[in-house]
Amino acid sequence: MPNGHRGAHPHHPDHAGEPAAAGLPFPFADRIRRVETGQVFGWLAAGWRDMRAAGWVSFAYGAVFVALGYAIGVGLAQLDMLYLLTPMIAGFLLVAPLLAVGLYRISGRLERGERPRFLDALFAWRSNTFHILTAGLVLMLFMMIWVRIAALIFAVSFPYTNMSGAALVHQLATGEGLVFLAVGTAVGFCFAVAAFVLGAFALPMMLDRRADVFAGAVVSAQAVLKSPRAMVLWAAVIVVVTAFGLVTAFLGLIVALPLIGHATWHAYRDCVEWDD
Repeated sequence: MPNGHRGAHPHHPDHAGEPAAAGLPFPFADRIRRVETGQVFGWLAAGWRDMRAAGWVSFAYGAVFVALGYAIGVGLAQLDMLYLLTPMIAGFLLVAPLLAVGLYRISGRLERGERPRFLDALFAWRSNTFHILTAGLVLMLFMMIWVRIAALIFAVSFPYTNMSGAALVHQLATGEGLVFLAVGTAVGFCFAVAAFVLGAFALPMMLDRRADVFAGAVVSAQAVLKSPRAMVLWAAVIVVVTAFGLVTAFLGLIVALPLIGHATWHAYRDCVEWDD
């Protein structure tokens, strides 16, 4: 993994009064590097090193969102809406880049030889408040649309069945249930591809350059399209590592979320180059 840019990136969100991305050239094509598939595993290795260097700060950050996941699961159970748990888990992949903003901050501080701090990571979004919150609203809207579409697919597939967790489990054993699962998976895949292309590096850039959500999406899309093989492999790695975290009753996310978050920062630094 190229490391020539590491430690030589003075333009970061801890420096107040720096110019926003509005003055940067559009559409940033000259800023995008082509990367190879072998670099993907270098990002993971760098993420692992950051996670170890940050120590309890990274793990505590991941634990916050694991606790949040349990709270959502308990809430759905209390409301007898467990049928929404599966689309909510899929939706987690859509909003995960937003949750990892603090991890990008930790990696940025380690890159500059600074000590990571938990509260600084937890409130990292405040360094570009308006645009990061705008990105959060967009991602949440995207997830809500996906959840509503999943509910609509259920209603169309089983028009005479009340929506509940028990009904979903029962219907999945039928032929109609398999069709429902196939259609839902296909639609969810389309949502995931769109979210990845537009959001793979948007939030790291928004934190790093104080960019707006549109500039971040443009850079992310160009980076993904310039190195499609590496990006497909990177997306697959994200899915596999996140799936490990989910199948361990969310506990594995304490490690999986920091690992992917830190690795994403290094992926962004390899794919996008700024001349300061």
